[in-house]
Amino acid sequence: MIEFHNVTKRYEGGFEALSNVSLQLTDGQMAFITGHSGAGKSTLLKIIALIEKPTRGQALLNRINLNTLSRHRVPYIRRNIGIIFQDHQLLFDRPVFDNVALPLSIQGYRPQEIAKRTRAALDKVGLLHKEKSMPITLSGGEQQRVGIARAVVHKPMLLLADEPTGNLDPALSREIMKIFVEFNQVGVTVLVASHDLDLIDELDKPRITLNRGQLILNDLDQSQEEDGGGWQ
Repeated sequence: MIEFHNVTKRYEGGFEALSNVSLQLTDGQMAFITGHSGAGKSTLLKIIALIEKPTRGQALLNRINLNTLSRHRVPYIRRNIGIIFQDHQLLFDRPVFDNVALPLSIQGYRPQEIAKRTRAALDKVGLLHKEKSMPITLSGGEQQRVGIARAVVHKPMLLLADEPTGNLDPALSREIMKIFVEFNQVGVTVLVASHDLDLIDELDKPRITLNRGQLILNDLDQSQEEDGGGWQ
């Protein structure tokens, strides 16, 4: 699924966000990226999401070399990825239904299919009853769930989340992480960047720990395989 071979990312000005990082996340795994603020967690996710490219080394997604991927192919590869941000990035001038349906509308799905998939995604995160609500009327946890529904509405093979519980209290954080575990249990590969070590310990999933851009802990090879399937 994801392979990094001695990946280094250096930004303008000389700051090295990642230094010779090598790892392998297999299809159907769920793992956490941990580390201090500025350790390189977000940069690692951005490379996988095709937002950034490595300065050196090789990054692969399903054996596709992300270093040399042409710009016009990027949108097609991203259709297999769901991305969740800490700040939701919802459109506050549109109701919940339209926010979740947006990726399908962009990809040109028929209205009937958009409605079916959007309501299925909202139901999966427990917000079907809020489809007509405006995002501003929702709690922080509900807004994050809308973001998750939007990220999975096109049924991606890979789900990336960057500090998805950073602004939530412990109870809501557990609810959000439970949703990620449920998606992983039906076969979605999940990679979550988080600083919530207590919650990560509770979930007992492998972790990748970064320190100043360097990989200092990698549990991926020791992780156990979980049964997978599909969700409708």
